[in-house]
Amino acid sequence: MHRIWNFVTTYSLLLLGGALLALVWANLAPEQYRALVDYIIAEGLPIGAAHDSAGGGTGDGTGGRTLTLHFLVNDILMAFFFAIAAKEVWEAVILKDGPLRGRKAATPLIATLGGMAGPVAVYLGLAALLGSATWEAVAHGWAIPTATDIAFSYLVGVVVFGAAHPAVRFLLLLAIADDAGGLIILAIFYPTGALAPAWLLLSLGAAVAVFVLANWLPRRLDRHRQDRPHSTWTREKLSFWPYALAGAVSWFAFQKAGIHPALGLLPIVPTLPHADRDFGIFDHREAAMPDLLNHVEHLLKAPVQIVLFLFGLTNAGVEFASIGTPTWLVLAGLLLGKPLGIALLGWIAAYPLRLGLPEGMGMRDLFVLGCVAAIGFTVALFVASVAFAPDTMLGTIPVQEAAKMGALLSFAGSVVAVAAGLILRIEKRH
Repeated sequence: MHRIWNFVTTYSLLLLGGALLALVWANLAPEQYRALVDYIIAEGLPIGAAHDSAGGGTGDGTGGRTLTLHFLVNDILMAFFFAIAAKEVWEAVILKDGPLRGRKAATPLIATLGGMAGPVAVYLGLAALLGSATWEAVAHGWAIPTATDIAFSYLVGVVVFGAAHPAVRFLLLLAIADDAGGLIILAIFYPTGALAPAWLLLSLGAAVAVFVLANWLPRRLDRHRQDRPHSTWTREKLSFWPYALAGAVSWFAFQKAGIHPALGLLPIVPTLPHADRDFGIFDHREAAMPDLLNHVEHLLKAPVQIVLFLFGLTNAGVEFASIGTPTWLVLAGLLLGKPLGIALLGWIAAYPLRLGLPEGMGMRDLFVLGCVAAIGFTVALFVASVAFAPDTMLGTIPVQEAAKMGALLSFAGSVVAVAAGLILRIEKRH
């Protein structure tokens, strides 16, 4: 039973289950499903969706805020998911053996740029060809097909290449870098309201304060002392609680600043004491690391899977009648733009720039890897939910719902990847 649970949590299968349940529910009882998603938990709180007292919707929260189930999941609970993603990015960059450091990361990073630019070019290019009405309705969703789902892509990558193939490691580097790019895009291009950047000083202050008081100061006091009493006391007595408090302050500051609050924990992640090496996101040894950063990730792993189930349940409920032009644009961006962009810029990095590919990996592998990376799902679904207002329409098609369906159907990337692997005769390595 323990092995089954580990498999389910490692590959985010609860997210898939929540999404499938939402699809069935939304198509069999759409009104009941919508009532669940929009269920009001509380009103008049300092957190929640902003509205004014007259109900006109100024978006500044002066008339109080409404905490709905959708806000609870997308804006509060998903902060823990993005914190775990940020942890992987942070370790990959800061540690000496981090996979996103040095020359070895150059080709994957350049390929990542192709994997983000290619989908945008295809999405916007096709939208422009379809006319001004389509462009105006869908252009704001350009970032949806830039996403790569780490867990599902890794699972498909192992099926296509085998666990020992260097392309799997390359895929993980690319997906982590893609996550970093996605976090930046969300913060810059998809604000939740009128921007008030001065509030970010509160987030910065919380991060600096918790780093100095709970991380730097104990280590400073323990200089030249092998028993490390202050660091030990801080770790054993205070544990993660100072960081949790700082995280709550930072989350609130992001909400007030108009930046999506699901990103509110990102400034706090780098302040946690971290390990001196990185085994990799799916390596079981990560759970045994004694540092606080890995300890917090281990504590959050199971709860975040429940969060992902709720995220799938509250965001993937799309009626099949909503399938339309935005659906095909998102799919084209992912299934065409991803592999072509990764292959093109990966080739430029490997050969004209002479940065090379990992030993045992060629251009065929790189193209198939791009097909695997076309599975957007989690982050693509999230971006679709913030890129478009629910009432945005393209003819009779609700754009947000249609774009979400494109993110869901990106699972077709797994079929394309397996087929491409067979056609190009990719050699599995176990």
